[in-house]
Amino acid sequence: MIMKKNSSFNKHLYLSVLLFFIAITGFAQSDYSKLDDWLDKNVKELGGRAILVIYKDGKLIYQNAVNEMSQRQKLVGKFLARRQGKEANVDDYTITSRQPIASCSKWLSAALVMTFVEEGKLSVTDTVGKFLPALSKHGKGNITISQCLSHLTGIKAPELKESLQEMKNISSMDEAIENIAVLPMEGEPGKVFHYSNTGLQIAGAVIEKISGKSFETLFAERIAKPIGMKNTDFGKGKVALPAGGANSTPEDYINFLVMILNKGMFNGKRILSENSIAEMQINRVTKEVNVKYAPAEAGDFGYGFGEWVMETSTKNNLSKAVSSPGLFGSFPWIDNEKKYAGFLMTFNLNNKGRNEKYKALKTMADEVIQ
Repeated sequence: MIMKKNSSFNKHLYLSVLLFFIAITGFAQSDYSKLDDWLDKNVKELGGRAILVIYKDGKLIYQNAVNEMSQRQKLVGKFLARRQGKEANVDDYTITSRQPIASCSKWLSAALVMTFVEEGKLSVTDTVGKFLPALSKHGKGNITISQCLSHLTGIKAPELKESLQEMKNISSMDEAIENIAVLPMEGEPGKVFHYSNTGLQIAGAVIEKISGKSFETLFAERIAKPIGMKNTDFGKGKVALPAGGANSTPEDYINFLVMILNKGMFNGKRILSENSIAEMQINRVTKEVNVKYAPAEAGDFGYGFGEWVMETSTKNNLSKAVSSPGLFGSFPWIDNEKKYAGFLMTFNLNNKGRNEKYKALKTMADEVIQ
């Protein structure tokens, strides 16, 4: 009788434990259907195509593409491509789809500049006149590398469209710097924030002078190749546009985000130091800084080196989440507390309501990722 009772008890205990673990497992599974629904709901406003990939714990945990381009959106895409002298790409998005990523480029370029800081060939406190006499000649030689990477040069830059148009007619990096040198100032360096192409272009010219190599070659050698960005480059033109000239794929860009998320490490190889990663994520748009221009999609974000500071931690005032969205709608981000990275690729020039969309997407991802 005693043996029977214990056997019955053990059986019930086993079933209870089994049911408990089944319940826990079911609870722990993320409901990614919410992200699917968000893509379905917003894809038309995102240009008719969107792909979202999310990485956590050493793997992609989410990947979904929604392709519903209307005939009108395809025609607009072809028209814009013709204006740029490029072949139109209106194919369905996949993880290997390659397209211009606009200001998502800034994050890549800032990381490249920091590799020179790592080697002691450059300091963020170095002034640019030390390398580029044309800037000293026009009173801009005292601008620092730090200010270049954080849009605090004080230079009154032209509007983005005008700046991009001018770059098409420039045949060398020296010519690009000559054009920047004669631009007016709108405030003291370090005291004025003006989101533009200017600072990153100066920083790009500096590392070309230091190395004797083109920006494109440097990016390929120091960033793209070490972290497996096989389909990412800066256009292979006469002059690279560090602030917005890159082409990339979701597969490639997520590799870059993994490196940043892992504090400079990628597949066991150190690309940047932890200190450099932390330095890039410090918000330099303090209360003392006068914001002359920031794009609508940035909302109330702060800014570090080549990246926006979306959220700061309530624990230590460090960056909780960072991002570098682009003009065409692509949105990469990292959450340092939940330890995951996401990349949304789209192509759409309408930036109305983008900041709210980005925040909503990240909030949803935060909720469903365990």
